[in-house]
Amino acid sequence: MSLNNFLSGRKVLETVDSPINGEIIVVRDLAWGTYIKSGGLTQSGGILEKIWDSSVKKITNYQSTINNVLILGLGGGSLAKVIRKYYPGARIIGVDVDPVMIELGRKYLKLDEHDVEVVISDAYDYLDQKSKIKMQNDKLKIKNIDLICVDLYVGDEFPEKFESDSFIEWSRTVLDHRGVAVFNRTYYDDRRKKAIKFGEKLEKHFKSVDWVYPEANLMFLCRK
Repeated sequence: MSLNNFLSGRKVLETVDSPINGEIIVVRDLAWGTYIKSGGLTQSGGILEKIWDSSVKKITNYQSTINNVLILGLGGGSLAKVIRKYYPGARIIGVDVDPVMIELGRKYLKLDEHDVEVVISDAYDYLDQKSKIKMQNDKLKIKNIDLICVDLYVGDEFPEKFESDSFIEWSRTVLDHRGVAVFNRTYYDDRRKKAIKFGEKLEKHFKSVDWVYPEANLMFLCRK
């Protein structure tokens, strides 16, 4: 163990190779507790939980009651933990393409305690199908989603398909008329320009987009 790791109390609990996210590392330290990293980024737990907590807390200014939540990029489930804190009675559906990440969340971050309906699927395909069903069944008054949280990093990259006009419009389609969609983007070095460009695109689809800057991230809070 290095001196820095010793002083920080940092310990690697498990290292796993995922065909989707590459090397995934589960870490525990004194500052952030237990968290999951991939591609050099924290994917669940740790600082990411803090980032989402500050953003979801702001959402309470828009929505005092939220019944249906869709998390795209569930990861280890720390976002579901945050949702439960502010909206304990909400139904939460969590979508993630990587079953390895889900299992690590169950093993180390108590994912199963947060009462999440886990769906193993590509979020792009999932939202495409959900938007089609929504449009086909509008007359049946199917319940819309009150809150969509988009955190779709694969390693340290945000795949281009999740920046597409189609994907953004699908998220708007399934959202309740009073609902909120939150998109998480990293915001440091060369990623700042990409995040700003993405925010400008969101503003073409949503009536209102608030830009929130927690830590080295930029969160877009979007309303219809």
